[in-house]
Amino acid sequence: MKSSIKTGLSFGLTSAVITTLGLMVGLSAGTHSKLVVLGGILTIAIADSFSDALGIHISEESDKQNKDNHVWESTLSTFLCKLLFALTFVIPIIIFDLTTAIIISIIWGLSVLSILSYKIAKKRKSNPWKVIGEHLLIAVLVIIITHLVGTFVANNFV
Repeated sequence: MKSSIKTGLSFGLTSAVITTLGLMVGLSAGTHSKLVVLGGILTIAIADSFSDALGIHISEESDKQNKDNHVWESTLSTFLCKLLFALTFVIPIIIFDLTTAIIISIIWGLSVLSILSYKIAKKRKSNPWKVIGEHLLIAVLVIIITHLVGTFVANNFV
């Protein structure tokens, strides 16, 4: 796989998991509304996919060694990976009650992040448990903090 595609894939998947789960958990804790969570997922799938793609584009452009096709491949793969993976979180929201959908989404997101982390660790010849643990720790911290923020907002501003 080309390095430009790997860049977009790894960044897009990681960003989709972290930002989408954080948004879902925070909105769910704050509103308990399926409609709000669904709207949030769709909004972040579109807006954050463009934002992340532009961020990768500018980052890759800043390295003068990168050719135009490398920059655009990284940009497009980031956008598509982030968009498509973020949209997978819509499925549980549509099918299940909100609490169950959030639990399923957390399991799904952390599983994908674990698999990606494992593959990265193997490629780098690093300890997979250490790499998976670091990445999951950050994701779980985001989930906990956004839940607390959502609960705080619901209890203090609604």
